[in-house]
Amino acid sequence: MATNPMQRKARNSFLLGMLLMLIITGAIIAFLILQLTNMKKEEQEEIAAMVKVYTLSQNVTSGQVITTDMLIQQEVNRNMVPANATSDLTNFQNYFLEDESGNSVITKYEDNEAHLYITIDDTEYELNYDEENDRYYIERDGNRENITLNEAPLIAKVDMQANTVITTDLVSTGDAIQDTTRKEEYNMLILPTDLATGDYVDVRLLLPSGTNYVVVAKKQVEIPTISGVDSTDTISMELTEDEINMISNAIVDAFKINGAKLYVNKYTDPGLQAASIPTYPVNYEVMQLINGNPNILEEARSALWRRYNATDSSGVATQPAQRNDVIDAAIGTTDEEREQAQTNLETNMEESITNSITTRQEYLEGLSAEAAAASSSTN
Repeated sequence: MATNPMQRKARNSFLLGMLLMLIITGAIIAFLILQLTNMKKEEQEEIAAMVKVYTLSQNVTSGQVITTDMLIQQEVNRNMVPANATSDLTNFQNYFLEDESGNSVITKYEDNEAHLYITIDDTEYELNYDEENDRYYIERDGNRENITLNEAPLIAKVDMQANTVITTDLVSTGDAIQDTTRKEEYNMLILPTDLATGDYVDVRLLLPSGTNYVVVAKKQVEIPTISGVDSTDTISMELTEDEINMISNAIVDAFKINGAKLYVNKYTDPGLQAASIPTYPVNYEVMQLINGNPNILEEARSALWRRYNATDSSGVATQPAQRNDVIDAAIGTTDEEREQAQTNLETNMEESITNSITTRQEYLEGLSAEAAAASSSTN
């Protein structure tokens, strides 16, 4: 049956509307599929970017022992954590602070003060630390019993809040900072071009013969600033009494020996690299000073004495350590050579003292200039 023009127009309009609706619906579906695909891709990328790290379950203060119960493993986006947090993961996965019998050490707080506790035979005891003898102990039935831990505890280097991601840069292995630790400043060491505050270094002594000794190992450096500019020749390090004596001895040797180089070299990845083993042989007079110095902990004193002295089966020194022939030969054996070495020492020491005075004066002048600038800006 024939249709009139009005009916054809209505039918065409209807078909056109349906077509437009299908096109719009198809576009919406395609857009939604694209969005869903992008969301899945982003979700997969986010999952792929998730890494495992260890965080603190509670606040800790600088010098506090970190026990296993404080560490919580979490998954976070790698872009939200330090780069070394993932590489340090195994260091904390393998950390279980226990005694030799496998009894765990935990932390409890009393009046906001942290205390260590250990449970032995179903009884909880407070774990105390004897600084003089460098031993942990408990009090049981009125008697003192020494406790040997299965590994050196981790010690917080700085104050940290709960949920802080832990890296090896934030903790140290071993006892808390010793009473003998002091910040020492040196301006006679040869420094790497790119050395920065916070880097870890070894101090080494290189002789003209090519012999290279490690004097002290894996020390974090701080570079003083003068008027906002880093010093070009001065660094400071936290050292124990025995390390101070060893560096002092190395300085004297370096100053005496023409062509000797006393320098520092950086660790490329201190979080993963173990500390070097000191190999520098100090002279007998310094060893006597170290062994007789009450400021040096017994353990360090004994270890150094054993390192540089021949001992019998009981560990008693039988003869003084012989000074390394390489160093003595470099200093010289004749009277003339030793006189020249002494002259070198005196000249270099005077130069070092002059540099220290100059650096200190520049530092004070810089502070004065900063204070004056701050005062003028407020007026």
